[in-house]
Amino acid sequence: MELTFVGADHEVTGSCHFMSACGKRFIIDCGMEQGPDTYMNQDIPVDAPKIDYAFITHAHIDHSGLLPLLYSRGFRGEVYCTDATAELCDIMLKDSAHIQEAEADWKNRKAARAGFSKVEPMYTSQDAENVLKLFHPLPYHEKIEISEGLFVRFIDAGHLLGSASIEFWLSENGNEKKIVFSGDIGNATKPLIKKPEYISEADYVVMESTYGDRDHKQPEFNDFAKALSKIMTETFDKGGNVVIPAFSVGRTQEMLYFLRKIKEEGLMERHLDFPVYMDSPLAVEATHVFNENVADCFSEEALSLINAGKNPIGFKGLHVAVSSDESKAINFDKTPKVIISASGMCEAGRIRHHLKHNLWRSESTIVFVGYQVPGTLGNTLLNGAKEVRLFGEDVTVNARIENLPGISGHADRTGLIKWAKAFSPAPVSYFIVHGDSDIVDDFASDISKETGAKAYAPYSGDTFDLLTGERIREGVPAAPAKKKAHRLSSNVFERLVAAGKRLLHVITGCEGMANKDLGRFADQINALADKWER
Repeated sequence: MELTFVGADHEVTGSCHFMSACGKRFIIDCGMEQGPDTYMNQDIPVDAPKIDYAFITHAHIDHSGLLPLLYSRGFRGEVYCTDATAELCDIMLKDSAHIQEAEADWKNRKAARAGFSKVEPMYTSQDAENVLKLFHPLPYHEKIEISEGLFVRFIDAGHLLGSASIEFWLSENGNEKKIVFSGDIGNATKPLIKKPEYISEADYVVMESTYGDRDHKQPEFNDFAKALSKIMTETFDKGGNVVIPAFSVGRTQEMLYFLRKIKEEGLMERHLDFPVYMDSPLAVEATHVFNENVADCFSEEALSLINAGKNPIGFKGLHVAVSSDESKAINFDKTPKVIISASGMCEAGRIRHHLKHNLWRSESTIVFVGYQVPGTLGNTLLNGAKEVRLFGEDVTVNARIENLPGISGHADRTGLIKWAKAFSPAPVSYFIVHGDSDIVDDFASDISKETGAKAYAPYSGDTFDLLTGERIREGVPAAPAKKKAHRLSSNVFERLVAAGKRLLHVITGCEGMANKDLGRFADQINALADKWER
């Protein structure tokens, strides 16, 4: 029984952990790195065709976004997650693939003008479509046997619709261990979805630490809706817009919940007829998924609204912009308004256009409602930048910049420690991941003091033997190499190599087949080799 740390180790994004147990090889999460890359991630210890299962804690791209790439490299195993996560991945992975293809197309147009070679997207829409066919949704709270000696259960993590902490029961050669992966632990004060659930037993716990160094500062009046309505009133009085960068899935729907509350409860003395524009095709699709997963995922308050005939995330004055023309039209309308657009850290998407049109306006306000990774445009604005560059132009920052961190989707330090201390007795070890480099070290020390258990902050490549609890291979923290574009020639060759590895995996699995079938397979391989051998 071995656990190897691959991604989001001394970093916040790119979650991925590899396990070898019960005669199977599997990963927990397969996330894409977003924002600055502090350390180079080690490769998954085995080739993609040899991975039997992927277990996904939730749909955010930093936990699921490399599944299509894994497929392109030969993975054909089973992907397990909750029903809502599967539905969200269906739209998010396709959207991510579209972004990869669009970026490659843009680079190739520039390359053609400059006489450079073409680049290839990290993965394609077809890769996304294909990996989605491997998904097998599982319900919450049911302990399910995946294979001999391997049982799992998904518990609501309260972070995003469908998010889960995953419990694993492992039985191998008479040895039994239980390991829990927290996924992203939700903020108990979040609206709309259920609060995070607690788990009481485990030998090992792998847990996140995004806010392991701080508690959330609650907005004025300790009420998000009132704090937001105050900002909106002051902005609308000046004739400006309130621009809210928000991820399309999760944060956007929460903001709709608060805006409905403001209108319904009359929390503004003026401007109650304010229009709201949700400018994100992905957010529109995600909102439909939210509305289809009410019973399993919504909080009691949200359910009570539904039972009273009210839509918790719908209201008069809500407009959606799907086409690019609809998006552009928003900025030609001079009516003071709320604009919600992605991405939440302002690194890409339509939000950058809205920032270009509003950052220079002293009457407008930019409201951040989630964590901003250092190095992102969102973090730069929060830290008081006086000028930023958008679409090749320098834009002066005259707009008011506000932060409502209490709306964060992640538990703060107090919430994380409460979740960790729910285990009784304490586990043998905690492994602290998904946090900035200095935070994971300090939080590991805090957890050890709070629980009396060992706590490690592993680096990518660290491998632990779960039978002994000892580290058997040590990862070496290394700065990432300078990223290069995926050149068409080299990237296609990588695909060819991955296909060869998959073929070898298939050949290994053919042992014991009838000699007639083996002979026919060998002839087909030799014929293919004869065709291409140089």
